[in-house]
Amino acid sequence: MNVTKDVVYAGVEDNEIELFESQYEVPDGVTYNSYVIFDEKIAVMDTVDGRKTGEWIEKLRGILGAAKPDFLVISHVEPDHAGSVDAFLEAYPETEVVGNAKTFQFLSQFFPQWRERIRKVTVAEGEVLTLGKHSLQFFMAPMVHWPEVMVSYERTDRILFSADGFGTFGTDCLPEDWACEARRYYVNIVGKYGAMVQTLLKKAGALDIGIICPLHGPVLNQNLGYYLEKYDIWSSYRPEDKGVLVAYASIHGHTAKAARRAAELLAEKGEKVEIYDLARDDMSEAVEGAFRYDRMLLASATYDGGLFPCMEDFLAHLKSKAYQKRTVALMENGTWAPMAAKCMRQALEGMKEVTVLPDVVSIKSAPDENTWEELAKLVGKL
Repeated sequence: MNVTKDVVYAGVEDNEIELFESQYEVPDGVTYNSYVIFDEKIAVMDTVDGRKTGEWIEKLRGILGAAKPDFLVISHVEPDHAGSVDAFLEAYPETEVVGNAKTFQFLSQFFPQWRERIRKVTVAEGEVLTLGKHSLQFFMAPMVHWPEVMVSYERTDRILFSADGFGTFGTDCLPEDWACEARRYYVNIVGKYGAMVQTLLKKAGALDIGIICPLHGPVLNQNLGYYLEKYDIWSSYRPEDKGVLVAYASIHGHTAKAARRAAELLAEKGEKVEIYDLARDDMSEAVEGAFRYDRMLLASATYDGGLFPCMEDFLAHLKSKAYQKRTVALMENGTWAPMAAKCMRQALEGMKEVTVLPDVVSIKSAPDENTWEELAKLVGKL
């Protein structure tokens, strides 16, 4: 697939992977994107995960034919992108490897056998690598989402090679379906580093970008303002939509029953609602929803004097991804000593600009008429 006349897509699909980064479900797989720029000098933009090394090298040989690449540009050393560097250098040992100082520090840790053999081209902020009529300008993007990350701007075809930025899960993610998997990818992979993403967006705003080539997901070449706006919303932690995420942790079904009733009451009031059973549903989807909406209702059973573990895990995920600027309501359950609300409040109070409503619905074992009355009042306030 040609991105432009001189830029060819060289990525591969992985439909066999079950857990991305050993934690995120990817039922539709994931792509590992790589690109080749043909000019007086040829540049390969990134390699792929070691799971697909053989397939990628074969594809690359088909694209290059008898030609040999002059440069390998490494945007990101994480193994899903740099996992085939050693195989690439075995195939093309004369290639010069382009990266920044941290790139080579990390690369030598992953591939110590190449520590003294790599032909390095070390670049810094704003420097330009000329290929002929095409040239690459490099911009550092530390902590988006590793310290060594950099993006490259190809000035002739106006392409931003954006590393993990603007990436998605899925192997068949069309631009019109981009937001769902891009949001889940962003929140769970990059979400902690909003300030760094904002810095990168400011750099990108000074460039005339016509195409975005990420390291996962589809190439973006139309309506770029839409994608940039989404990233601005996500990285500034602003709610994307007005609505309520209902997340519950239920042991025997009584807390679940109350949570489902809360979702029904919210929907009756015209609210957009998503509901997640934290013990059974995909945690990354629930985390995505928490960041998408401006409000959240948490319902948890008390367990060993604290939280049912899946709720504890959910709150830990939110904290690690810098959840903030939201309003939250609480519901708890406990047969003899309800403690879930106290524990949830303590966890949320450590998060920035999170308003926790003072009223709590406290269930004693199973919901009764008093529960439904209190729940209706809480939903009204939320």
